[in-house]
Amino acid sequence: MSLRFPSSPDDYRECARRRLPRFLFDYLDGGAGTEVTLGANSRDLAAIRLRQRVLVDVENIDTGTQLAGESCSMPVALAPVGMAGIVARRGEAQAARVAESARVPFTLSTVGICSLEEVHAARSTPFWFQLYMIRDRAVVSALLERAWAVGCRTLVFTVDLPRVGMRHRDVRNGMDTAGTRASILRAAQVLARPGWIWNVAMRGKPLQIGCLAGQVPGARDLGSFKRWVDAQFDASVTWQDIAWLRARWQGRLMLKGILDIEDARQAVHVGADGIVVSNHGGRQLDGVRSTISVLPEIVQGVGKQLEVWMDGGIRSGTDVFKAIALGARGVMIGRTWAWALAGNGSKGLENCLASLQRELRLAMVLTGARTIADIDSSRLDTGPTNVSCGDAR
Repeated sequence: MSLRFPSSPDDYRECARRRLPRFLFDYLDGGAGTEVTLGANSRDLAAIRLRQRVLVDVENIDTGTQLAGESCSMPVALAPVGMAGIVARRGEAQAARVAESARVPFTLSTVGICSLEEVHAARSTPFWFQLYMIRDRAVVSALLERAWAVGCRTLVFTVDLPRVGMRHRDVRNGMDTAGTRASILRAAQVLARPGWIWNVAMRGKPLQIGCLAGQVPGARDLGSFKRWVDAQFDASVTWQDIAWLRARWQGRLMLKGILDIEDARQAVHVGADGIVVSNHGGRQLDGVRSTISVLPEIVQGVGKQLEVWMDGGIRSGTDVFKAIALGARGVMIGRTWAWALAGNGSKGLENCLASLQRELRLAMVLTGARTIADIDSSRLDTGPTNVSCGDAR
């Protein structure tokens, strides 16, 4: 299949598959267990239908909105993607620049390759920072101070990763396995992608966890950083720790990884400004519900008290429309932007975001919604799903 002019997320996914070593592509692409939840995120979105309307004045369509107090071109933010700088050269800095140009928020992961300072230098406006709770609270406090110093005012704290999910693709590819055989397997996959070696491995150095570069004693390579981070993930974190974090962060606090209404109410109680309804892209606990199926209940329960966002399975502007119609203030995209950047660089991500906005605008045109505020459940078709063609005569 020719992909000289990629158009859809599936196209960018295929471009990324062709360019990345197998273990890196599967790291981006895969989910936990048998990937039931990973698939459900997209399937359940696809099952939602729109209510098409005609002869409405849609000459002037505005996809702009306010997200976490910021004016944005559309209700989309780039989600934190760990180690994005190994799927594209200095990937987080590239993505941050493109996001700024497109006027959508960019979120830097704690375990990104680029540091807070490098991403700050790549932009002229603030970005968001995503935090994992590290056992050493002094490290956490230092990260908060650095994030504030470079202008971050929105903190996204991920709550659904006390332990890393069982990701079979990573095991099969030797990514989560130590020893000679695993190293040989990964090396063979790297050698099969010489373009990645030149563009990322050689020209994209240093390949280390940028935000933690000064915190890991004796670390000389990415593997050392990963082992340290895995050991430092704190499975003892409770709502009391969120209250501790809230007291130390002066800006907006969003909790990412909420999938239950009771947890959403707890988020309100500890003073979060927003939540992201998320199952970590199907990468943590296989068998939980899709995020779009949980969203309406959570919006109804706490939507008047904080901003409710959603991620998981968003592949098009139409998917964005559906999430907004069911009550989300905005959506985060992860795999979608990482595929585009890995497969076609900054230009690929620029085109991908432009395509999302065009699709969102078209969905608004053909449902008669002139502004984001006009998008609600009345724009969805809730009629019968069975289709009958009648008897052949």
